[in-house]
Amino acid sequence: MRFTRAGALFAAALMATSLGLAACSSDDGADAGIVTVNAGEPQNSLVPTNTNENMGGRVVDRLFAGLKYYDANGKAHNEVAESIESADRKNYKITIKPGWKFSDGSPVTSKSFVDAWNFGALATNAQLQNYVFAAIVGFDEVQAEKPVAQTMSGLKVVDDRTFTVALKQPSIDFELGLGFHPFFPLPEAAFTDPKAFGENPIGNGPYKFARQGAWEHNVKIDLVANPDYKGGRVPKNKGLRFVMYQSFDTAYQDLLAGNLDALDVIPDSAMTTFEKDLGERAIKKPIAYKAALGIQPSVPHFGGAEGVLRRRAISMAINREQICQNIFNGTRIPSLDFTARTLPGYSDTVPGNESLKYKPEEAKKLWAEADAISPWSGRYEIAYNSDGGHQAWVEATANSIKNTLGIDAIGTPYPTFKSIRDAIVGKTIGKAFRHGWQGDYPTMLQFLTSQYYSFSGTNSVKYDSKEFDGLLNAALAASSEEESNKIVAQAQALLFKDMADIPMFDYVAAAGRSDKVKKAELTWNGLFSFEGIEK
Repeated sequence: MRFTRAGALFAAALMATSLGLAACSSDDGADAGIVTVNAGEPQNSLVPTNTNENMGGRVVDRLFAGLKYYDANGKAHNEVAESIESADRKNYKITIKPGWKFSDGSPVTSKSFVDAWNFGALATNAQLQNYVFAAIVGFDEVQAEKPVAQTMSGLKVVDDRTFTVALKQPSIDFELGLGFHPFFPLPEAAFTDPKAFGENPIGNGPYKFARQGAWEHNVKIDLVANPDYKGGRVPKNKGLRFVMYQSFDTAYQDLLAGNLDALDVIPDSAMTTFEKDLGERAIKKPIAYKAALGIQPSVPHFGGAEGVLRRRAISMAINREQICQNIFNGTRIPSLDFTARTLPGYSDTVPGNESLKYKPEEAKKLWAEADAISPWSGRYEIAYNSDGGHQAWVEATANSIKNTLGIDAIGTPYPTFKSIRDAIVGKTIGKAFRHGWQGDYPTMLQFLTSQYYSFSGTNSVKYDSKEFDGLLNAALAASSEEESNKIVAQAQALLFKDMADIPMFDYVAAAGRSDKVKKAELTWNGLFSFEGIEK
């Protein structure tokens, strides 16, 4: 998903108030039948290959249709693809269905996919999701610092409806991942001025922009059902309004008042009351979403062996059980690995996961060992976006670290999700930060490749291990799911050895719908099945 797809992160952005929402109620006039849902300002313009966070991702996934799509349970179905054929999981022949077109009337062809993938992979285009094309022959040439090719040699257009893909090695995940939005097609108009295109995208999905300029930055994005959509996600509503909130508390009050139709994050302040407040309209569901504390190795005291000791000490200084119960009323579960417990093949016995248990005496010992390398100085800050409902748990985490290790530890707010993501991606954050991942397709490998591959544009902690990269490659090339899962466990054991990140907890989604909505379902990764929301 994304930072949070993350993948992915749950965060909401700016500017909407109850008064503002009441003024654009979805029950009056031209807005009748439009579903209002919570959202936030996307980090970047809405180009699929450059969208790696939740707020942009939830919109992009509505505007475009890929070769596959995922249903509410995470099962993949063909969407634009008529057939995807491979005898060896290395060489693929892909045929698309006839008659698909983009919302500007131009046809969706095999070239629409091949051109989009090549655009996403080329280093000079600096697309955040470029890592997803790493398996394709020719990726290394287009990803070089000075690319020696402009297109991947492993992609070939056969005719308007057929193209072939050659991978470097067999992949157990490749076909399943073809519903992930970096693999969406793009029309010719996208390549002339990608940033301008992303402000008014032209897609082939179940929705389209309601009008030119439908994205009112920091306020809302308006979509309407696309009458030309030919896939399996036909909307049961007339459109969606993604409303950007300053806080989840405001969004929740609007939900109770009927001014917001669906809310996918219940605020901390309502965690003990929302089921009583909403009754049958309250929703709880375990989902493929994880939260973590990251810190980049360039931050003083967090590089090399000293950094490993300090990250492990901090992890053991956090009382996750207490935070999950006191702050989240049990809607978070302490992490036991680097993925999410709802995913196929998940194990709670990964070697090294004792580092995620609250062990204050061991934490103090490890911190002292780090001090022997270089005495601690300064303050341990945890950055969080104040528009995302994270203040309470971050401050509780900082207090747990402070009380256990006897250091100055605090939470440091950033005003918006976009501002913190810009600092993390730009490597200017200079402190620890909360981050997370929301699954884009339901495998453990998707969580690990996106966040910890050394070359991934979504590797927020800048983990760089050729050994780990090799293990992921081996897991992808495995001949069976069972064999792949064994190698994934080895890869995660190496993450624990290096303490690459500090997993915090897995999510049990707490959400709700208004009394104006007949049906609203959460999917496997915690987002609403937006097309299925009925009023």
